[in-house]
Amino acid sequence: MASPKDLPAPEHGLLLTHFLTVSDVAVSRRFYADVFGGEVVMEENPAIVKVANSWIIMNPGGGPTPDKPDVTLQVPRRGDPVSGFLNVRVADMAAFHAHAVAQGARFLTEPIDRTSELRCYLRDPDGYLIEVGQSTGLVRGIQADAASD
Repeated sequence: MASPKDLPAPEHGLLLTHFLTVSDVAVSRRFYADVFGGEVVMEENPAIVKVANSWIIMNPGGGPTPDKPDVTLQVPRRGDPVSGFLNVRVADMAAFHAHAVAQGARFLTEPIDRTSELRCYLRDPDGYLIEVGQSTGLVRGIQADAASD
């Protein structure tokens, strides 16, 4: 059983967690623990991985329940447009990128310098998009370069 201090259970106010519908709990749990240095707080039902100052909660998909009628949870469809993604900020992009690649993560591109930040994206085992960025110029008031067409 997890220690209460490791669970996403605030004593005051609120905290933010991120829930993912996953096709294979063990594979996703291992990915978030290994690539992001997370601590597995619960193995299943739901799986919970504490990553830095947040938690990723994972469970298989399923149909409606009394508290979410007309809602079906499913993993993303490959190639579909993305409407949201996890945004991870790191202190050292080169170190994180090298660690993640060594753990089997596959990035869409190498980190790109956007003037305000170094940034790159990867996908988790179910195809969820994850942005990884290191604020560089932004902390000195420098905005990102305009997107090119």
